[in-house]
Amino acid sequence: MIVGILKETGGENRVAVTPDTLTALQKYGVQKILVESGAGENAHISDADYEAKGAEISTVAAILKDANMVIKIHPNGETDKLTKEQVFIAQMNPLGSKEMVDGLIKSGHTTFSMDLIPRTTRAQAMDVLSSMATAAGYKAVLSAAVHLPTFFPMFMTAAGTIKPAKVLILGAGVAGLQAIATARRLGAVVEAFDVRAAAKEEVLSLGAKFVEVEGAKDDASAGGYAVEQTEEYKKRQAQAVQDHCAAADVVICTAQIPGRRAPILVKKETLENMKSGAVIVDLAASTGGNCELTENDKTVVKHGVTIIGDSNLSSSIPKDASQMFSKNISNFLKLLINDGKLNLDWEDDIILGTCLTHGGEVKSGRVKQILKYD
Repeated sequence: MIVGILKETGGENRVAVTPDTLTALQKYGVQKILVESGAGENAHISDADYEAKGAEISTVAAILKDANMVIKIHPNGETDKLTKEQVFIAQMNPLGSKEMVDGLIKSGHTTFSMDLIPRTTRAQAMDVLSSMATAAGYKAVLSAAVHLPTFFPMFMTAAGTIKPAKVLILGAGVAGLQAIATARRLGAVVEAFDVRAAAKEEVLSLGAKFVEVEGAKDDASAGGYAVEQTEEYKKRQAQAVQDHCAAADVVICTAQIPGRRAPILVKKETLENMKSGAVIVDLAASTGGNCELTENDKTVVKHGVTIIGDSNLSSSIPKDASQMFSKNISNFLKLLINDGKLNLDWEDDIILGTCLTHGGEVKSGRVKQILKYD
């Protein structure tokens, strides 16, 4: 088997596979690993680093022609140039584009989307969403600290006492929990809100206060994600969020619902009541944002509040984020490659759940359910 690694485009600094995981791929029976020239340069990885681990530096054209399996982080039309016999692996965000999935069905390509990795204990080592959320949650707090006109920790100085910053985390998933931990390390007073009851214990264990709103609907079958709430609950939630936002110096937004627009938690009216100089970092910007006035991939100031809309903060920590993504890929390929051959074991819930399309049909049950494929 020949595996090809492509360079990212569109300002993405990460790379899907790093040199330190190539040895593992070779142990799986991969005979040749082709890496596009310059694939790792934005992650501070040289072509020589790949060659030292046994990879061959190649071109896009050669990789798309010769590789049995092509790996990337973000797809950019590569499947149009592949044959049906080749396998494409990327983070394809299929729940946000039924048109793209329809095209893959029509073309008959075999594709795996890493953002479909099941949220199970066995699949944790392959979960790129959790890995990248860790990086994003960490960087969100640092970005907020750069823009905040005050200190994060409390200082007791000859000039008087500086009060610590108050940080509100909306959504206590992986990104939210990492944001809590990072903000606490910087000395802030932190509180967090989440509709999932299971999040409370984790929030408290990190030394933050949990903002509780009664009446939240939880769903164990949602795989750890938040679910749509009742209108009555949304009203109580909106009032609680507005009250806590008004007192906050920093708000980190991380709440998302798979296949749907991100819930609006910080409304325009809430911004009008926030402190001048406050900062909002919205990690849900690409799906509409948790803040009503968020603009994706932009930093704007509204009503004196700085709003940072960035759903790809992991790209700003490219070296470590690439290593984490690469390790997730390596662990997944351990299931997918057996003695150098493609192993499409449909009895394996991880392989079946992550396979977007094969043989002209959608394989992932989650995609079938959310995008309503029969």
